[in-house]
Amino acid sequence: MTRSVLARLFFVLALLTSGMATPALAQLFETRAQQAYLIDADTGTVLFAKNEDEPVPPASLAKLMTMEVVFNAIRSGRLTLDDTFQVSENAWRTGGAMSRTSTMFAELKSSIRLEDLIQGVIVQSANDGCIIIAEGMAGSEENFARLMTERAREIGLTKSVFGNSNGLPDPVSKVTMKDLVTLARHIQSTYPEFYRYYSQPEFTWNNIRQRNRNPLLGLDIGVDGLKTGFTEESGYGIVSSIKRDGRRLYLAMSGLATERERAEESRKMLEWGIRAFERKTLFAKDETIGEVSVYGGADSAIVKAPGAVDILLPITNPDRLTARITYRWPLRAPIQEGAQVGVLKVYIGDTLSQETPLFAARAVDKGPLHTQALDALIELAQFWL
Repeated sequence: MTRSVLARLFFVLALLTSGMATPALAQLFETRAQQAYLIDADTGTVLFAKNEDEPVPPASLAKLMTMEVVFNAIRSGRLTLDDTFQVSENAWRTGGAMSRTSTMFAELKSSIRLEDLIQGVIVQSANDGCIIIAEGMAGSEENFARLMTERAREIGLTKSVFGNSNGLPDPVSKVTMKDLVTLARHIQSTYPEFYRYYSQPEFTWNNIRQRNRNPLLGLDIGVDGLKTGFTEESGYGIVSSIKRDGRRLYLAMSGLATERERAEESRKMLEWGIRAFERKTLFAKDETIGEVSVYGGADSAIVKAPGAVDILLPITNPDRLTARITYRWPLRAPIQEGAQVGVLKVYIGDTLSQETPLFAARAVDKGPLHTQALDALIELAQFWL
């Protein structure tokens, strides 16, 4: 039998065994957080994941999305840092001193520069600052919240929904840790001129000085953002980023019991992420990664990544890495050179750590009739399985 025919027969065997379960491996790190997600910025390697797609109330972590909408408006020229916004009675009552929530103590009917509002929201977690911005930009909190959700989809947040600008309890608002990491990564890379506000240690407004609420900023470990939050329903949460030893990591976690636990767990996970992994090249640029079967094709498709495939591997247990090529069968001939034909999925333990698109390194034409007939038989077998 030819190699092509043998490959197709082995594919049938793969179909027969694809439903068999394999034992899951334990996480490399343990945390008290109910939800957590940690990635490396440069390679995109997922270092830790726990209930990362589970929707939870955002609390003040919603303010990250509020600021993204503001930053985007400034970048596009619709706003400037010197624009002023009026303090409405709604903002004053709902998010000001009377609310007994996080506030910048904005005075009723006063006018405030946008840059001051940005610092109030980021450094002081000011609920009144968020409402002032929302009303000034969209006319109402409801309108602004719709803008937040629409913008979230545009930048890759797939599950998060926002019901207000500040994260105060609301039945609509939900976020996931994976989405929050995507958001933090976007803010830092897209708006570096504004990201600096997240490491600002304090801000004084209305003669009241308040320190940044991020407990990791003062530890001198390389953390330079981003936000903390708390609700009775979801507990204490944090979105943070660390830059050290030439690397940047992003972390989101929620479901912690106390402020102290939040600070300890986030610090430990960030430092573990920096120390416990080393960068390795799995495949060099233009290196052949593998072959995939082509339905009705004269040959299999040789696949390559668009560049080098680098990943962070655990230093103490590198043998826990596995990789597999996945694609949707039937992949029908003809295949054009350069067409995306699959994905390389790399796992560290039971965590899907990296996904890289794979492209055909050369064209694959249709094969002879007997090859197409065998592929038709395989497709029929797949249907019955």
